[in-house]
Amino acid sequence: MLDYSLLAALAAVLREGSFERAARSLHLSASAVSQRIRLLEERVGQVLVQRGPPCTGTEAGLRLARHAERVGMLEQDLLAELPALAPDAQGRITLRLAINADSLATWFIAAAAEIAASEPVLLDLSLEDQEHTAERLRSAEVLAAVTALAAPVQGCRSHALGAMRYIATASPAFARQHFAAGLTAQTLAAAPCLSFNRQDRLQAQWVQQELGQGLTLPTHWLPASQAFVDAACAGLGWGMNPASLVREALADGRLVALGAPLWVPLYWQASRLALPMLERITAQVLAAARATLEPGSAPA
Repeated sequence: MLDYSLLAALAAVLREGSFERAARSLHLSASAVSQRIRLLEERVGQVLVQRGPPCTGTEAGLRLARHAERVGMLEQDLLAELPALAPDAQGRITLRLAINADSLATWFIAAAAEIAASEPVLLDLSLEDQEHTAERLRSAEVLAAVTALAAPVQGCRSHALGAMRYIATASPAFARQHFAAGLTAQTLAAAPCLSFNRQDRLQAQWVQQELGQGLTLPTHWLPASQAFVDAACAGLGWGMNPASLVREALADGRLVALGAPLWVPLYWQASRLALPMLERITAQVLAAARATLEPGSAPA
């Protein structure tokens, strides 16, 4: 049998990124945490933590940490049914989820607030592009993710959330300066665009949708959703913004829309293990998404 005090130390080290911060979160000394990790590695016969700054998990280490997380969820549900055990409870558990930045900026906070109000959990959100959050599931770094991938990752169930409608926007002055001759391969190849990071393919996808061809786009890199809106309003470049974030700016004329919207279907993928808490969290995420996102994909 596994010693769950050792697994708790492993999960804390991987969550916090260092033995010292893990020790503080567990109210232990760093040497005690180090000893627990060493004992666990001896028990399973392989390295679980890559020491460094930051400390990261090997494949086996990540899987054991996620196992500890799932056991913690089951224990919290058991405590709710057997309150006499509550004095021995260890408090909230930390759940790691992967979310794309635009979901966090538009609809996911409502889900997070519902989860935190109803479950004994702390949320550790990892921000990734929606095309890449599924990688965190495959590597066992997170328990669930918002992703653009419809096909279930191995060991997970996929739930349709709805589609996020993106609008290519620019300030009126920027549009007059760069697109007076229309949206063409020549004008788009010369006009600076805004991108979140090197994983962000929304601008390229929209250009492909509009022109039927790919282009090399001059790019400003702005890794924040609200910065996209502010930068577009300031005339720094054009970019793809969730419709809900630019509704007011479009209405009052600070921004203009360029071309047709781009629809990006999103999915919630979570472990298919029978975990009542995770099922409740999934229901809360689905409800929050469906209250904000468009049903399906692009309208017929």
